[in-house]
Amino acid sequence: MIIKVDFRCHLFALAFIFLGSRVSVHARLLSVSKPDPDDAAATARWLVSQNNWGVLNTISKDLGGAPFGNVVSFSDGLPDGGRGVPYFYLTTLDPTARNALFDQRSSFTISEYPIGTCGKKDPENPSCAKITLTGKLRLVDEKSQEVVFARNALFSKHPEMKDWPKGHNFQFFKLDIEDIFLIDWFGGPKPLTVDQYLHPKT
Repeated sequence: MIIKVDFRCHLFALAFIFLGSRVSVHARLLSVSKPDPDDAAATARWLVSQNNWGVLNTISKDLGGAPFGNVVSFSDGLPDGGRGVPYFYLTTLDPTARNALFDQRSSFTISEYPIGTCGKKDPENPSCAKITLTGKLRLVDEKSQEVVFARNALFSKHPEMKDWPKGHNFQFFKLDIEDIFLIDWFGGPKPLTVDQYLHPKT
């Protein structure tokens, strides 16, 4: 009897570990729940603050002006203290930073899917929110207070960045947002100005 109970407990523990590992792959604990899709500004800010990577698109210098997309890590601020503006830690060994220094026009796309709140929906399903921020990808002044904010924002969300090779000349960039494209439900993109996005009603 004792052997049977111990065996069942062992099986339960294995199942718990297995299921827990599956959850950690597809989702993570959120500090803020998903806003109502009718609140475009809140949804947009939630998408940016809860994500930690996206696709950064620049105008390729090497490909004659063709668009070039690259998966990059980002942060818009300290945990639970995001400001909505994405910051990046990039090296000119990578085309993205080189492109931005030549032509600042850029866009940054983020999906709700990696957050883990879309369930079994396809990533292209309109109710699985996605946002594209378009603007200018600028180098942050190394002597400014803003670079301190950028460093704290990125290193708190991506701790391993602190140990990336110094000789690779990583620098802090930010996207100055000029336009916002948000899909969070059926019926087309939600109207959302930059001012509404940066100063949402609470």
